[in-house]
Amino acid sequence: MTMVAAEGGPATGPTVLRMLLGAQLRRLREASGVTREGAGWEIRSSESKISRMELGRVGFKERDVADLLTLYGVTAAADRDALLKLARDANSPGWWHRYGDVLPTWFQSYLGLEAAAALIRSYEVQFVPGLLQTPEYARAVVLLGHRGAAVEEVDRRVELRVQRQQVLHRPDPPQLWAVIDEAALRRPIGGPQVMRGQLTALIEATRSPHIRLQVIPFDAGGHAAAGGAFTILRFGDDDLPDIVYIEQLTSALYLDKREDLDYYAAAMERLCVEATPPERTPEVLARLRDELYPQ
Repeated sequence: MTMVAAEGGPATGPTVLRMLLGAQLRRLREASGVTREGAGWEIRSSESKISRMELGRVGFKERDVADLLTLYGVTAAADRDALLKLARDANSPGWWHRYGDVLPTWFQSYLGLEAAAALIRSYEVQFVPGLLQTPEYARAVVLLGHRGAAVEEVDRRVELRVQRQQVLHRPDPPQLWAVIDEAALRRPIGGPQVMRGQLTALIEATRSPHIRLQVIPFDAGGHAAAGGAFTILRFGDDDLPDIVYIEQLTSALYLDKREDLDYYAAAMERLCVEATPPERTPEVLARLRDELYPQ
């Protein structure tokens, strides 16, 4: 079996490295005919622990990986070294680690996935997508949920959001395809001046070759995503499945089952059909900006 070691870099975070390593360990286990229960016994753990490891949802102890490789018959030094290095890299903190004081643990996983995605497709009904928010708009959004927070904490939260946007400015940015409900553009977050600046920034974003924006107009009536906002992440590695991310007030859902992925992918496709075409988005945004937030 061929070993694949992910190269570190701006597009590779610990979340995805854990997923890659887990997928490789699963293939090795299945090829050797070892059950999850047997693998768990080998590392003094449980079948459920092996399942979480193979899904990349827990950290890896280098000793456990070494023991599993022995159990699976991986004896070549080069193969073992590559996977053990992957285990070490997967335990390295991401850039967002320094914002741990203002970052909920359930969102850290999303940042790792977002940083490694090749395609990000999102539908937003309440706010402008986080990757496209201006600092002024981001501050207004942060204050909605943290009105009593100290100025320093608000600054940190805004800084985190701005830092997150750097994924769109690196040499190999992901493709971002966002569908925004017209309601989010009419909701005066931060006031008219902030909204005018935000809509102008969205118009500028449409000029980027890797960003596609569409707006669901009010006159579209009911639509396929009546359940609320969601994001679909797709990765460049065939070992990684698409993931649907649904954010809640104090937690998030990460869906990777095929039936869930198919359902949300179909909903996203219908949204894109019901929305105004991408080439008309600058015109739609400019009209809303000048009608709702004139200078």
